[in-house]
Amino acid sequence: MVNRTDVAIIVGSGSDLLVVNGTVKTLKKFELSHSLNIASAHRTSQYLKKCIQDAESSGVKVFIAAAGMAAALPGVIASETVLPVIGVPVDGRNLSSFDSLFSIVQMPKGVPVATVAVGSAGAVNAAILAVQIIAVGDESLKEKLKAYRTKIAEAVVKEDLKLQKSGIEKYVERLSK
Repeated sequence: MVNRTDVAIIVGSGSDLLVVNGTVKTLKKFELSHSLNIASAHRTSQYLKKCIQDAESSGVKVFIAAAGMAAALPGVIASETVLPVIGVPVDGRNLSSFDSLFSIVQMPKGVPVATVAVGSAGAVNAAILAVQIIAVGDESLKEKLKAYRTKIAEAVVKEDLKLQKSGIEKYVERLSK
């Protein structure tokens, strides 16, 4: 019996794990199962196909792919599955990360990849987007999303109250520590 997996996360190299750590933590908050593999679109194409097939066999609903530089990984995954693929462009030194962003966002007609922000914010948003996709058919997950949104909204209001109480100088001083 194969374990059920909700989200398959695939990164192009081990260094990308620093970015997708936020993805993993966010999926755990929503109690979604995930798999995590390192597979390069360019260097391990056959192994990547195996990872995709194994994920599909486990019942995966969404793929999240993080990649930098040429960032072909999300597109290659999208070419091998009909399931939703979310691409996370990884911060890079080359071309100020534009190479990975443009590589992921510029997919040809008929092979879509949803693209989120570059780096760690995008990694968390990829998890949230995966949760939203899965929640279409899961009321309890939809309720968890509503509670999450309420919690992050309350955090913003709480920060504003701190600002109103202390003023900008003390608020900024506290942030710089």
